[in-house]
Amino acid sequence: MTHEPPLDGIKVLDLTQFMAGPFCTMLLADMGADVIKIEKPNGGDDIRRSGPPFINGESAAFMGINRNKRSIVIDLKSGEGQTIVRRMAGAADVVVENMRPGTMDRMGLGYEDLHRENPALVYCSISGFGTTGPYKDRPGFDLMAQGMSGLMSITGVAGGPPMRNGPPITDLNAGIYAAFGIMNAYVSRLKTGVGQHIDASLLEAGIAYTIWESAMFFATGVPPGPVGSGHHLSAPYQAFATKDSYIMIGGANQANWERLCGAIGREDLLEEERFASNALRMQNVVPLEDTLQDTLSQQSTAHWLEVLESAGVPCGPINDMAEVFADPQVTARDMVVELEHPLAGTTRNIGIPIKLSETPGSVRTAAPTLGQHTDAVLAEYEYAPDDISGLKTRGVVR
Repeated sequence: MTHEPPLDGIKVLDLTQFMAGPFCTMLLADMGADVIKIEKPNGGDDIRRSGPPFINGESAAFMGINRNKRSIVIDLKSGEGQTIVRRMAGAADVVVENMRPGTMDRMGLGYEDLHRENPALVYCSISGFGTTGPYKDRPGFDLMAQGMSGLMSITGVAGGPPMRNGPPITDLNAGIYAAFGIMNAYVSRLKTGVGQHIDASLLEAGIAYTIWESAMFFATGVPPGPVGSGHHLSAPYQAFATKDSYIMIGGANQANWERLCGAIGREDLLEEERFASNALRMQNVVPLEDTLQDTLSQQSTAHWLEVLESAGVPCGPINDMAEVFADPQVTARDMVVELEHPLAGTTRNIGIPIKLSETPGSVRTAAPTLGQHTDAVLAEYEYAPDDISGLKTRGVVR
């Protein structure tokens, strides 16, 4: 028997755009929070214009990270618009914003302002560099954070040009950490009755990813460089070319190394002193790669997958997006969902990657159109139809 989703009844005001903030609030919405997305009048969230692809004028990127939300358009530059947000924040559990530090304060919508009116409010700020320090006033995107956090220095191949990670991983990780911070602050509020401010940044979210590489630097004083698909601490643990494509192999511990050698018919490698332990394999990683590559290139990826899986060796193909979403494991885990959008029609979206046994989240509604819920949301805050009409006439809402 399942129950209501864990965040059911929690009201979140989402004053974010682009990626990190909307991803954070989507995570909360997927778990049942009522997320009200407050957008600017002249086009709303900038991601609405990101593309192609567009489906009947709707950005696929926007629809990917704004499901399960309601949209209201408010002009935050107007005094009346700020008054509306203050009224909404007075009844909210959480406010999330990702404007440049100081912007919300100048509008009277910063943490201190809203906390005075609603001491239980959990208020989260997401920015490029955080709200303190010498870089706090700088604008920041994922690209800058990937470079400045050290991630790009360990991505790609040795001697190659700087390479960005494919997904905007500092955006995404900042969103995850922000959601984690919000939940910690909310649990604290359940105990104390008092909310608090969460300060998350893309730079720190990127640094947090460098677990192994930072440990290596702290221990040796030598900055590690990129190793392609390989690993800084384990070998063999990388992609190898086969007769027709590539295969990923994780022989990361001694047992898997021994299974790998047996499965590919290279038991002779177990007798070589230079490969006798992981430390020795790391010292001799280039001849190790060359030796394994000579053998693996003789058969197809499908052949090696069957052989290695039968032997219990961790391995896998390198899938493109079409192959990912055709994978039976992905389908079995409900990682593709269909949603009906009022303009785009039937759309597909990524499913929820964590499965709760008793209070699971759900993908309930497609991303909203701009201002789709303005009237309904304002009515919930006791604005009469004539009041709403007047606000629209004056350009405060739409």
